[in-house]
This record gives sequence, structure tokens and C-alpha cells, in this order.
Amino acid sequence: MTAGGVIQKIEAMFAERGSTEYHGEAVTQLEHALQTAWEAEKSGASPELIVAALLHDIGHLLHSHGEHAADRGLDDRHEELGYQFLTKHFSPAVSEPVRLHVPAKRYLCTVGSDYLVHLSPASVTSLSLQGGPMSSDEMAMFETHPQYRAAVSLRRWDDAAKVPGFPTQSLNHYWKFVEQTLASAPRH
Repeated sequence: MTAGGVIQKIEAMFAERGSTEYHGEAVTQLEHALQTAWEAEKSGASPELIVAALLHDIGHLLHSHGEHAADRGLDDRHEELGYQFLTKHFSPAVSEPVRLHVPAKRYLCTVGSDYLVHLSPASVTSLSLQGGPMSSDEMAMFETHPQYRAAVSLRRWDDAAKVPGFPTQSLNHYWKFVEQTLASAPRH
């Protein structure tokens, strides 16, 4: 698929499901994606990490579990669905932080005593379905991954990106980063 085709596919996903509620939060899927990408961009992140921030929850747009899967006791494994989609088009610098952003939440709950108290109620609900805080062995394993720091940064931006009405750049603003990272990704 060409870069233009990938962008059209992503754009269509946001057009179709981006206006849905972001799983118990007061923002939509698109608002959450744009806020996360904006947090990454303001932090001076690489183009790959900005794209990972924009697309970190693309798995929510791919699955058919509905908007309130966690409330029904389902772990939708959106990070794996997103990873599977992204690995077809992007390098690991984009796909791996997406795959690891849920484990990063579990990690941060273990290493930061105040992290858990700042999670939104919806994020606390999903945390229990995702395995809860990590054990010390899980933490040690997580820290061996070359993208774990990027995933932790992504997770922090993700947590901050749930503010109703927060001004961000438009989706069109981020296509330049998507094009750049698609151009540098290895071909499958």
C-alpha cells in the first residue's frame, strides 16, 4: 500500500469512528489522539514517536467490542490490534511504543507511588483487566525492551490527553509526520 493509501485508510477510520466516546472519558477518540500527538510534539518527540502518539489507540478503531468493553469486563487488547496494523506500514519506532503503552501503564503504577492515584476512573477499570501493576520480574523484563522509555513517554502523554475542549493541531497537521515515517519504514 502506498503512503497515500495508508493515510486514506487511517483518515477513513477516524472519519468512521473518531467521533465516538473515548472509553469512559469526556473526549472522543479523535480528540484523544490529537491531544496525545500534540503532547508529544510539544515535548520535542521524534516524528516516529509523534505518529505513535497519534495512532496509539488505533486498535480501538479496529475492534468490534464497542465503546464500553472494559465496563463489560473485556480487555479489548487494542494495543495488540494497533500494533498488528502498524507493523504492516511503519518501523518499530512507531509500532513498538504503541504495543507497549498498556504495559507502560502497568509499569508506571509499580514504579511511581503517585501514578495510580492520578489515573482516570476508566483507566483504573481497564488497568485491572490488563493485569494490574507489574511484578518486579515483569518490570525487569519491560526495562530490557529498547522502546520501553518511548512507551513510558507515550503513556504519560496518553494520560494527559483527556481534556474536553483542549485546543490542538488538526489531523491534517499530522499527515506530514505520518508521510515522513512511512517513507523511512522498511518495506514488507
